[in-house]
Amino acid sequence: MAGLWRTAFDPRVSDHLISDEGEIVVDEVRRHPMAFLGPGVISFFGVLIMISTIWVPVAVAWLPMIIGLLLVITGGFKMLAAHMDRFVITNMRVFRVHGIFSQHTATMPMSRILDISVHKPFLGRILNYGHFVFESAAENQGLRDIRFVARPDQRDLTIQRVIQRSGLRTSMRPLGGYPSAHSSPATPDVPGREIGPDADDAARGDGIGDDEVSNQPGDPITGEQVAGRQLSDEEWLAGGWSERDAADYRSSAPDTQGASHDGLRDNDRS
Repeated sequence: MAGLWRTAFDPRVSDHLISDEGEIVVDEVRRHPMAFLGPGVISFFGVLIMISTIWVPVAVAWLPMIIGLLLVITGGFKMLAAHMDRFVITNMRVFRVHGIFSQHTATMPMSRILDISVHKPFLGRILNYGHFVFESAAENQGLRDIRFVARPDQRDLTIQRVIQRSGLRTSMRPLGGYPSAHSSPATPDVPGREIGPDADDAARGDGIGDDEVSNQPGDPITGEQVAGRQLSDEEWLAGGWSERDAADYRSSAPDTQGASHDGLRDNDRS
């Protein structure tokens, strides 16, 4: 009996996979038990109505019996439809298979997914379920609303990981291996030039006049360059007041202490 149930009422997700292209199932999502609550209540009331025929005159007992039977059939049909509704995440796409007598399939490639909205109602936050809303590059997509998804946050992260690992999205963080945000600025290595305390600002690489220096072949160009070096990951993520901003501010601020020293030197010479 169990084998007959699985054969007759199984969506057969594996039949929809492109096996010869290496497509595999990453996650097969069944409906959360809350999806069966409404149909179960309908069937329960149908059973109660059928039982109530015991206290109903025989002449009219057929009426509540028929009403109760219709409610039981309706609730059972809805529960079976929820059981046959599957949302599948593969390494190439997401698709949905649903339907009892006639089966419907809606597919969306990973490359067309623009945004995924996760809605968790108050009861869903307690029982850990939610609803997915997909925004696709296509105007009329056949896969948009996926309701009663168990563990929606984990399923959302699974889709994001598949998209990231497939190379459809690139990370905007700079290349690693650079000095940390608290290390001192690295001095650029210029052949044939000795960097000393009397060298000009561009040679010391303090950020003033660095815009005129072009990147050499093979140098990374991702992210900002500050003080002759690449920004570290911490600096790039934190943003805000960078070392170059501080250097520009110091160079533009009036140096009252230096002016007073110059005045003393002028008086000594006179």
